[in-house]
Amino acid sequence: MIYALGYILMGFLAMELAGWFIHKYIMHGPLWMIHKTHHQHGKGYFELNDLFSLLFGGIAVTLIFLGRENFDYRFWMGIGISVYGMSYFFLHDILIHRRLKFFGRPKSRFLAGIFKAHQAHHASRYRDGSVSFGLFFVPFKYFKKKRDE
Repeated sequence: MIYALGYILMGFLAMELAGWFIHKYIMHGPLWMIHKTHHQHGKGYFELNDLFSLLFGGIAVTLIFLGRENFDYRFWMGIGISVYGMSYFFLHDILIHRRLKFFGRPKSRFLAGIFKAHQAHHASRYRDGSVSFGLFFVPFKYFKKKRDE
């Protein structure tokens, strides 16, 4: 069981680290034409940027499929990537961008910090000038309380 939990955690963390790198250097680089739909919201529920979720989901499903026979590391890493994807969807799409309006603005210090970091990222509607490219690992300054709160 420890074996499985370790690989799940590795899959989750690898996705956050790879996501940061891909977001900063690929989405805000050569694939900006796709990612800009997320920064320059148009009309409609879906964005071209949602293709990235299909890509990452496809990687998770492939790993789960390849490791399913013996429940080897590929299976558990695929589960970790899937858990990351579900967490990403809940945190990013539901809580931050409110694509499904189930909840109000996050109130916990952790979620409020992530919310602030994401707002800072979206302060620029353009390829350059964005900050804070991770989802869970964001600069500590976004978690500090303001004096007037």
